[in-house]
Amino acid sequence: MAQNSIEGIYEVCIGVSDPIPMIQYWEQFGYQIGQMGELPASAVQDLYGVDSSLRSVRLTHQNADHGLIRLMIWKKPTNEGLKLTPMRVTGNRWASTLTTNVLNILNHAEKAEKDGLPIKYINPVWTVIYQAPKGLPFVDSLVGVREMMLLQPLTRQVLFQRFNYTVPNYGNINQSATFQTSQVTHMGMVIQDDSKETLKFYEEVLGLLRTQDEIENTYDNAPGGRPIFELQPGERFWVTSFDDPRASKSDWRLARSGRMYIIRFPEEITLDNCFHQAEPGCLGMSLYTYRVQEIKEYRDRIMASKATKVTPIITNEFGEQSFSFISPDGYFWTLID
Repeated sequence: MAQNSIEGIYEVCIGVSDPIPMIQYWEQFGYQIGQMGELPASAVQDLYGVDSSLRSVRLTHQNADHGLIRLMIWKKPTNEGLKLTPMRVTGNRWASTLTTNVLNILNHAEKAEKDGLPIKYINPVWTVIYQAPKGLPFVDSLVGVREMMLLQPLTRQVLFQRFNYTVPNYGNINQSATFQTSQVTHMGMVIQDDSKETLKFYEEVLGLLRTQDEIENTYDNAPGGRPIFELQPGERFWVTSFDDPRASKSDWRLARSGRMYIIRFPEEITLDNCFHQAEPGCLGMSLYTYRVQEIKEYRDRIMASKATKVTPIITNEFGEQSFSFISPDGYFWTLID
């Protein structure tokens, strides 16, 4: 399989009943309507395992070829999704976005809370993502990010603003958008697997580049992860990222957006299992997709792996060849040719 047969995560898919409010919402983040399509219930059952007809709207972001949004309009949603469920559950999915003004987003979150809207958020927390020189306060430039979590009934987001560094291929800001944000730069999932065997699927079967492997985050050393995942004293989790194969393991400046973060909690910690609230048919963030070349070869590889419920290759709602499966860690995926 060629190195570039797969790239960064292509879409974050959001189940909705009414697409208009979500279109208006994502327009503020620089998205616009791209494609529209539909599938009858029989084809939806074959591809997504849901007994419902489906209409979808793909939202694009400037000229980005990844990090898109797909609104999946279910005639008969299976459930209301994760809504404001805490981040520390298996089945959890979220989308991260680069912004030039995280405080502007915080202002809106505070106003929404004051108005009684369903919302949960944390104030922007200072975090050092990459190794940075130690600077003196009020003397040297400080290198890091401010990141905040923002949960609403249909969206689960982490927004971050960079300070004093750039990564050229990691997020392209739409300066004309209300929130001056990029396309979705990375996505996340929560698992529990002490053996770490399920991590191999993304590297060995999908062909992604494993980077930032098994970075340990504890209550004491994770100022950002602590409030996002509600860490308690003595708790920890590990972060592994899987990148576009064109990125670099050794040089973070060559990182590309479309990254997938897997947050791995130890099995000794009790986490709620919410997979049934974050799969196609559910409302809210419920599916990620990858665009690949050689889709038949991919299906053969996945059929030979520990993935389950691999569907036939059929035409999706946008006229693209596509198939779905459940990865060994329990997450539902769709690949598109």
